[in-house]
Amino acid sequence: MDPQQSGLDIKNKNPAAPTPQNTPINPAPITSTYRPSIPAISEDAESAAAANLAGAFTGNPALLSMLQGKLGTLVGRSSGYIESLPPSIKRRINGLKYLQSKHAELENKFQEEVLALEKKYLGLYQPLYNKRAEVISGTYEPTDEEVAIGEKVDEEDEEEDEEDKEEKKDTTQQEEKEDEKTVGIPEFWLTLLKNHPQMVETITEEDEAALKHLVDIRMSYMEQPGFKLEFEFSENEFFSNRVLSKTYYYQDHAYGGDFVYDHADGCEVDWKEGKDLTITVETKKQRHKGTNKTRVVKRTVPSNSFFHFFTPPSIPDEDEDLGEDEAEGLDSRLEADYEMGEEFKDKVIPHAVDYFTGKALEYEDFGEEEDFDDEFYEDEEDDEDDDEDDDEDDDDDDAAPATGENAPECKQS
Repeated sequence: MDPQQSGLDIKNKNPAAPTPQNTPINPAPITSTYRPSIPAISEDAESAAAANLAGAFTGNPALLSMLQGKLGTLVGRSSGYIESLPPSIKRRINGLKYLQSKHAELENKFQEEVLALEKKYLGLYQPLYNKRAEVISGTYEPTDEEVAIGEKVDEEDEEEDEEDKEEKKDTTQQEEKEDEKTVGIPEFWLTLLKNHPQMVETITEEDEAALKHLVDIRMSYMEQPGFKLEFEFSENEFFSNRVLSKTYYYQDHAYGGDFVYDHADGCEVDWKEGKDLTITVETKKQRHKGTNKTRVVKRTVPSNSFFHFFTPPSIPDEDEDLGEDEAEGLDSRLEADYEMGEEFKDKVIPHAVDYFTGKALEYEDFGEEEDFDDEFYEDEEDDEDDDEDDDEDDDDDDAAPATGENAPECKQS
């Protein structure tokens, strides 16, 4: 191919960048016998180069930190493109911003009306929720008509032959004779929560004994944007509260048609002595190096529990500096906490019986990566060896007990 035909002087060692004026009109023919003299880069070579680059950053954390800092300063900075546009185009862009602001006003109004509609229908739902609570507690027995209509709901979803219906009828009659003394629906809410694929991960065996006393879960809207969850318990051996509550607050204005989560307030659980399910008491023996006497040391450490739900993650002050990992971990916990509250509000409370029977799971797309417990709880792992070393150091500072005296026992915090 004649170099002159391309319109680009290949002898020029510093050609201009390709433009519509100097880019060849005709591409190189595919029958060209020219072959590049530079060997192709293999995948192995690429991997090795990437590994060497990663190793350079790993071995030089100061360099990595400097680059991250430089990149961080670029976030949100203008590229200069808008500033370079002609004044007439900038004027039209400002006109578009005006239209967008009017759109945002309508979005806010839309969300406010949606919230008002939700409040209206919650008032219409409330008598049904109250009746549900009475059935569960045993203070109200459904009428034959209500039971018949409820049976038809399942018949519409499941087709049964006559033999199955007769067998089911006989079983029902036998069960009715056996459970005449049963009041209401025992452990309704505990069963419901254990049927929920994510919430069950936050419930320990110890929690179950307390959640057996859960008799109702209610939701109400706040005057300001937000909602409140109330968990009512019967008298139990774990805490004296009859109602545990948690309130979720939205920001005052909606963005993009949706309210934005701001923060949550929990409540203090009045645990009875020795019944706090959110902590574990660890006991260990220590031997004094000088006197060879032993003492028993007790300390409390956090333990996984559903009841951490009532102590939401706290948002630090603006002047408090968090590391990148800490900030990401806090964001994940805040997001998981809010999602769990929304799950109660939008799904569990409105469709409680469907979660109790398991029917709700047929219509939910629960993914394994969406577990609340992975985000809701932090790992609390202590290095026992380090603790023992610290304890031994403390022993060195302790005064040796008098002869014949037992070693002092640390008070439980």
